[in-house]
Amino acid sequence: MSPNSPLTSERILEAAEETLRRFGPAKTSVVDVARALGVSHGSVYRHFPTKADLRDAVVDRWLQRMHPALAAVAGGAGDAAERVRLLLWTLAETKWTRAQDDPEFFAAFAELAEEARTPVVAHIDFVVDQLTSVITEGVARGEIASADPKMTALAVFDAMAKFHNPAARAEWQRPAIDTAFAGVWALLRDGLLPR
Repeated sequence: MSPNSPLTSERILEAAEETLRRFGPAKTSVVDVARALGVSHGSVYRHFPTKADLRDAVVDRWLQRMHPALAAVAGGAGDAAERVRLLLWTLAETKWTRAQDDPEFFAAFAELAEEARTPVVAHIDFVVDQLTSVITEGVARGEIASADPKMTALAVFDAMAKFHNPAARAEWQRPAIDTAFAGVWALLRDGLLPR
């Protein structure tokens, strides 16, 4: 991108992503992002009033990239319980891959998750909403038993935290994590099926 092109939020976010990857979240500053763009840090602050706002926007953009695959699973055809499993698997495997392939970004996400920042809360809400829609459909078709699909979705999300919460990333060693996922899912599936 030409340094003479207008400074937009999108350009800033692209530069912030690259800066985060180069320096990591702890060492990245707004000045680094401005330097990468060839502008003053004041120009960046006109778009993002604080470093936290910029970091939130970058991580939100990173998290948003997961959502189409999750929504596709939730909106897909087939057995509801299997779609719940596949949605949880897609979420977990995406995070496992990103933790390995994009460690600086994953570290930024992990920091925000610990602080319960807005992008992480919005991401959790999105995932729980996807689970809720599949469980609701499963209840309507008699494939899942739940008096409250939203509460069931929250419980399922929480029960699988070891597989998607960045605080548990030290445990994401394969093939052990695959086996653990299958075991927890078997318990959850049995609890979701109608009696």
